[in-house]
Formats: sequence, C-alpha cells, structure tokens
Amino acid sequence: MPSLRILLLTTLAMIAFAGNSILCRLALKETSIDPASFTSLRLLSGAVILWLVSLHKPVIENGDRKHWQHGNWISAVALFAYAAGFSFAYVNMNAATGALLLFGAVQVTMIGHGLWAGERLGPLQLVGTFIAIAGLVVLLLPGATAPPPLASSLMLGAGVAWGVYSLRGIGQEDPTRVTAGNFILAAPVTLALSLLLRQQVSFDLAGVIYAILSGAVASGIGYVIWYAALPALKSTTAATVQLSVPVITAIGGVLFLHESVDLRMVLSSVAILGGIALVIVARNNRNDASATE
Repeated sequence: MPSLRILLLTTLAMIAFAGNSILCRLALKETSIDPASFTSLRLLSGAVILWLVSLHKPVIENGDRKHWQHGNWISAVALFAYAAGFSFAYVNMNAATGALLLFGAVQVTMIGHGLWAGERLGPLQLVGTFIAIAGLVVLLLPGATAPPPLASSLMLGAGVAWGVYSLRGIGQEDPTRVTAGNFILAAPVTLALSLLLRQQVSFDLAGVIYAILSGAVASGIGYVIWYAALPALKSTTAATVQLSVPVITAIGGVLFLHESVDLRMVLSSVAILGGIALVIVARNNRNDASATE
C-alpha cells in the first residue's frame, strides 16, 4: 500500500491537473485574455519552472553536467498541439465537459495504439471500451447541453495529442528532465502561434496570472509532483487514479465557475470513467495471469 507521502503527492498532482481546466476556463470566461496568449504564457512559464527544477538535479553525461535532457521535436509539437487545442476549446466549453472529453480521447488513443501494436483486448476490455465510447457519443449528441461541435473537436484533438505525447514518454529514465526539454522546444512553436494571431492578442493582469499559474503550478509543479509519486505506484494504480481528474474538475467547475452538472453529464461521466476503469482493471488481471503462467 502506498505511504502517506505518496498518497499526498498523488492527490496534489491530480488536483493540479484538474486545476489546468479550471484556470483555463476561468481565464477565457472571466478575463480578456485570448487563447493563443494563454497557451504561450502557459507553456513558457511551465518551461521556466521545469528548467529551474532541473537545475537542482543535474546528472553527469559524458563527463558534462546536464540540467535537462534535450527534448524531442515530435513530442514538443504534440505538447503544443495539446495545449493549443485545450485553450481554444475552452473558449466555448465548460470545465467539466472539457476534462471529460480530453481524458476520454487520451485513453481511447492509448487503447488504439495498443491494438495497432498487436495487443488483443479481452472480453471485459472490449465491453469497457464500448461503454466508454458510448459515453463519449452520448456527451456529444445534439441537445441543449451538448458542447459546441468545434470546441468538442478541438478538445478531442487535444486529447489525441496528449495521448501521443504520453505514449512517446513511456520508459523515460528521468521524465522531469525530458518534460523540461519538451517544454523548452515547444516555446518557439507557441510564440509563432501568438505572432500569427497577433491581431487578436488581448489580455489583462488577471488573465496573465491565471495563465502563469496554469503553466508554472498546475503544469510544471504538477508534473514534478506526479513524477515523484509515480515510481511508487503500480501501473494500474497510476492509471486508475487519473480517473479522478474529471471528477475533481467538475467539483471545481461548480465551486469556482458556477457550472451546473446535468443528467447527460452524469451518465456520460459514469460510462466513460467506468468503461476506462474496466479496461484498466481487466488489462492488469490479464497481465498478472500471464506472469504466473
């Protein structure tokens, strides 16, 4: 069983990840900041914090002290695509719906990659996948409370990008240093976006503060905390605990954004999160069975 320290770190990391949705929606709803500027400030402040953290944990490679590991351009572009899609989607979408769509798209992407790589889904995994996809469909069906199609597409795209980024990060020896490198590489890409959309630039002090908090605290420090807890967690526990992020986001949306949670949202959440949980648990059981044969 994880220690109290690991439980606390894990809880703080999940709150930080949920905080990204709350801060982004709050900024784009309550302040004048534009989504491109929010994205740039988020990635730049995240890069600075991760770089500063990396300064305190240098490693020796080929006789040289290195404070961060050079990122990968594909991963950096995936990181940028996630952050940009996330911001532009939240212009017209409430926090809870966005978090649910994002999380669902991430998990479907990772499941799809497993299938492409030759993984076979067992009966319970197939049922879980079907339930999760059905939940996404219900959430997106036309209706008074359905999220706008463009915003939904952007958030689903952000989820796919984050799924790609996560898959490329599997097996990294020092994920904090790698993440720092990817944030640094993503910085010029996001600045190019802001330059391209310079005629739409708009921000105020509150919007800038929310963006920096999202990048420096919810993203940068959030990843550092998560990576500190991750080695002590079983893979199934690490995957399952992330199911809490959309739930925490929904609670935050009610408390800080005065959002309402309707029946469609509740049913979709139960289907998506329950289906994904079934896939994770069934996969773990199959892996345990294979290991004992």
